[in-house]
Amino acid sequence: MTFQGKTVLVSGASRGIGAAIALAFAREGAAVAVNYLQQKDAAHAVVAGCRKAGGDAVALQADVTDPAQARSLVQRTVDEFGRLDVLVNNAFAPYSFDPERRAAFGDLAWPQYLQQFEGSVGAAFHLCQAALPHLRARADGAIVNLVSDLVEDPVVPYHDYATAKTALVGFSRQLAAELGPQGVRVNCVAPGLVHPTAGSAATRASFREAIMQATPLRRLARPEDVAGPVVFLASEAAAFITGQVLLVDGGRVMR
Repeated sequence: MTFQGKTVLVSGASRGIGAAIALAFAREGAAVAVNYLQQKDAAHAVVAGCRKAGGDAVALQADVTDPAQARSLVQRTVDEFGRLDVLVNNAFAPYSFDPERRAAFGDLAWPQYLQQFEGSVGAAFHLCQAALPHLRARADGAIVNLVSDLVEDPVVPYHDYATAKTALVGFSRQLAAELGPQGVRVNCVAPGLVHPTAGSAATRASFREAIMQATPLRRLARPEDVAGPVVFLASEAAAFITGQVLLVDGGRVMR
């Protein structure tokens, strides 16, 4: 799965899953645009790791929920590396996965849903629109969107977060249907609970243990476990796969 000579843009890549994805592409020889919002030092550390791994990389700050900044991010990526072949939409609005302190439906306000929609679907919308001319230039582009296994099994009803991720699945499939004839594939990767990440920091050890016991592989996903499937779906090995949701949760949800 070589990405030598190809460019990958990963949103929200300064830490956690996004950082692992950036490093995984760099190991395959890709040039990686490491997008970040606030974590400048962390993003530059990821860039250093990508270069050490054998790829090239640059850290680019942008709020991808802002259309103008999303367009600028894509253009700066192309200006830096001359092309764009893969877009990974990993950024999302901040969220704490704490089943004991989650907001019940009756306690939620509609703006909380909108915040999650903007972070997941809105960011993907803006980046996909900006990236599309570059992705279809060679009729060989790929988009991978990060969702969640909660779209299949709401083991904890994180209403606003999971609803937004479910909408992102629908967005991805509509896009896959339209862009397939243009040579651009669109797929989703749906992790279960990933630990350690900033989002899972508030999840109590007892709940993490319960999830592990309900998982055939008897552990939680690590960021690196998610990165591999993302690279696969963007690669030539997945050239005849589009519009799919790949569950990466150790078998907790089987479809």
